[in-house]
Amino acid sequence: MAIDIILLGPPGAGKGTQATRLQDEHGMVQLSTGDMLRAAVKAGTPIGLQAKAVMEAGELVSDEIVSGLIGEKLDELGPDTPVIFDGYPRTAAQAESLDVLLSTRGRTLDHVIELDVDEDALVERITGRFTCASCGEGYHDRFKQPVVEGTCDKCGSHEFKRRPDDNEETVRTRMAEYRAKTAPILPIYEARGIVSRVDGMASMDAVNSAIEAILKPA
Repeated sequence: MAIDIILLGPPGAGKGTQATRLQDEHGMVQLSTGDMLRAAVKAGTPIGLQAKAVMEAGELVSDEIVSGLIGEKLDELGPDTPVIFDGYPRTAAQAESLDVLLSTRGRTLDHVIELDVDEDALVERITGRFTCASCGEGYHDRFKQPVVEGTCDKCGSHEFKRRPDDNEETVRTRMAEYRAKTAPILPIYEARGIVSRVDGMASMDAVNSAIEAILKPA
């Protein structure tokens, strides 16, 4: 039976890295609503066309459209493919919709895993990031400087860049938004006893091991 999980964590918590590992190690499929929405719009599917019209009108995409996308993808994957929900649900109403989407397909939600992070440490982690402008190799002001100052270890380039939104104000705004969005749904899943928290500030390997330990009993 497929294991279905929700992976929670603010931007910069390492959620994407862990989802990639789970995909590689367990054949899980990450369902990111943002990616799915963009793909549906690009492909011109019926739901994609609905979403495009809503977005072009400057409005927010409705829960019905997002739930429709999730349902379409679950049907496409089939009942035996384990899934990671990323960015959904974000509200109590969406959590309710997800229950219906899963139950009507004979699936259940097994785990809600939150990568717990320290806000100040996360600000430092994100604001210190920079990459090689040529090959994309990642670096950090404190944790990973190039061996030779000003020279990329991988390709030898001397050009580096930073994301414009990797600043303290933006990171703290993202954190506040994340807390506001997850606060309503966590009690729903805590009441079912399926919420686990992992130290998102630990090393990538340690976080991965902690997640594996949660999934193993299932």
